[in-house]
Amino acid sequence: MAQLREFTYPSSDGVHAIHAQEWVPQVPLRGVVQIVHGVAEHMGRYEGAAAFLAEHGYLVCGEDHLGHGKTAQQGEEGFFGEKDGWSLVTRDVAALRKLQGEKYPDQPYFLLGHSMGSFLTRTYLINYPGTLTGVILSGTGQESAPLVALGKWLAGLERRRLGHRGISPLVDKLSLGAYNRKFAPNRTGADWISRDESQVDAYLADPYCQYQSTVSMFEAMMGGLQYIAKKENLSRMDPSTPVYFFSGDQDPVGGMGKGVKKVVEMFRQAGCRDVTLRLYPGGRHEMFHELNAPEVLDDLLAWLEEHRGNA
Repeated sequence: MAQLREFTYPSSDGVHAIHAQEWVPQVPLRGVVQIVHGVAEHMGRYEGAAAFLAEHGYLVCGEDHLGHGKTAQQGEEGFFGEKDGWSLVTRDVAALRKLQGEKYPDQPYFLLGHSMGSFLTRTYLINYPGTLTGVILSGTGQESAPLVALGKWLAGLERRRLGHRGISPLVDKLSLGAYNRKFAPNRTGADWISRDESQVDAYLADPYCQYQSTVSMFEAMMGGLQYIAKKENLSRMDPSTPVYFFSGDQDPVGGMGKGVKKVVEMFRQAGCRDVTLRLYPGGRHEMFHELNAPEVLDDLLAWLEEHRGNA
């Protein structure tokens, strides 16, 4: 059993206390895995994966982003900030990496980003090259540049109409709503995240997942997607950092596998020398909550064990 510790540290916005947690192994430490969670969720949802990794000697940590989980104050759900929201959250991720690195020096250190967290992790790779033993990207993708630009423009238009904290049914329908339509007829509004109905129901019942993103947060995320697609930015990554991509081949965020392969190719063209891709047949967006989650975790552990010596 892992020992769960919760703590806070100052956000880069100078206002909030970021809520973080770590699962500490009760066996000799083999490395640290920092998880960067996705949109409209929180670190508590990674308890199963964290317990598995801790059982095998990996300390798992992560924070609830601004506007998420226990970091968000009432009325702030789905809201990063009025200005530079993407930069603020990336800096909060980097602050936790620094904090944990000081607590556990000389340990292999991995960053694992899921969905929006994978976009933040890709931003981290550009902004903080050479600070990680390896990187894991789950449920990532890359929409075409015109589509991302259109999404950002539309979100900006809605922000001017509704304010920074406004909620736009139109923006939500064109983003997360579009993902679910691929699995019609739908049992729920979140069929796209997993084939495991019990996991979908748990997600829908989670009080920290029951809100829509603000238009300013969506606009910030589209700006982030533009940033991580630019070749000149990708060239700033450390090409020696190993990267492990895994996704379901029925994940709409990853374009049913095509978008994931696109990002893999972007990394290889940027000179990354150790890039691994694993696509799981039939898997949807959240492979840690899929029917074959044990297989996914076993594969992740094998990759960590193979690469921990790079520290």
